[in-house]
Amino acid sequence: MKTAVVTDSNSGIFGEEARSLGIHVIPMPIIIADQTFFENEDITPGQFFEAQVGGKSVSSSQPSPASIMDIWDLVLENADELIYIPMSSGLSGACQTAKMLADDYDGKVVVADNHRISVSLKQSVLRALFLAGQGMDAKQIKEKLEEESYTTTIYLTVESLTYFKRSGRITPAVAALGDMLNIKPVLSTSGDAFDTFSKVRGLEKARSSLFELIKRERETRYSAYDDDEILIPTAGSFMREEDAQAWYQRAVDYFPNNRVFYNMLSLSIACHTGPNACGLGILLNPENKI
Repeated sequence: MKTAVVTDSNSGIFGEEARSLGIHVIPMPIIIADQTFFENEDITPGQFFEAQVGGKSVSSSQPSPASIMDIWDLVLENADELIYIPMSSGLSGACQTAKMLADDYDGKVVVADNHRISVSLKQSVLRALFLAGQGMDAKQIKEKLEEESYTTTIYLTVESLTYFKRSGRITPAVAALGDMLNIKPVLSTSGDAFDTFSKVRGLEKARSSLFELIKRERETRYSAYDDDEILIPTAGSFMREEDAQAWYQRAVDYFPNNRVFYNMLSLSIACHTGPNACGLGILLNPENKI
């Protein structure tokens, strides 16, 4: 039985990487000034950030049911079944929509909600590929992924509160006061909604605190695991490639005994964080296999 793997662009898997892995990716809609674009298809990160910094209205949306089913139908032309791994149900209604759509596929479509986003979602997708290669079917993969749902923690900080204000996550008064006082929120998630973990004065202090927090996670929650069982994912919405590389290298230097990797935050996430947000996480790598 051939089991295909499908995800959405929140995974950060695009283009040539998706093709080389044999993964099908549903692009997230990005709405700029009432015009809809599709991530990695008809808008580049540069165009996105130019519009966002320029003050245009920018938001994200769920993929339409038709667009989801079109890709599922295409995939099932060459596979017996598929497992669909969308972004966490704690962050979007897209997962629940997919589950309802899957009811019409007579068991050929299985939707896994393992409560992940961005870099942690990417690892779930790679994990699903590995398990499919080991002979597991879609239902077995779903059970395994959901069993492993909460073996990750991500911390994130942003350069400005302006974009949280624009997306309605905070009030204009709170955003104005925070930016005036140079207060940067540190957000955290272990799989569902991002919650405010702390508030730090200054961007560099906020970024440095992410490393301290992940180090503490490593020494407490993940202390029973060997270094080769731990992944350190990094992510960012950096406008300059050199800033993204510097953030990745900083993590490599701080965690020399662990595998570190970097992914750009999807544009649907950057709608809320704005440019130059950065994240750091810790992720259990089950059986040393991704």
